[in-house]
Amino acid sequence: MNEVLTVEMQITARARKHRGEALTNLHDFIDIRLLHDSFDSLNKKGASGVDAEKWTDYNRQRNERIPELLTAFRSGNYRAPNVRGVFIPKGDGKLLARICGGAGR
Repeated sequence: MNEVLTVEMQITARARKHRGEALTNLHDFIDIRLLHDSFDSLNKKGASGVDAEKWTDYNRQRNERIPELLTAFRSGNYRAPNVRGVFIPKGDGKLLARICGGAGR
């Protein structure tokens, strides 16, 4: 897990150094181990995303799917799935915007 944080810090440092530019070459940072560690850090009891897939469903096939994900990412064929925005009514009558299915923390 410490490796995941180190990689995140390196990506953050690169983003700060090149503000306003797209980070187009993250291939050096992303590998099988990072994807497995990142997957392990997800909330195992969290709600399924817009694809209706739960953590346990993906986990059953992770040893096949994570390498496929990495191959698609490195070849430029990976496209992140859409996320769903919802508004949650609060007690004071205001609506709170939340993104469902995203990777935010």
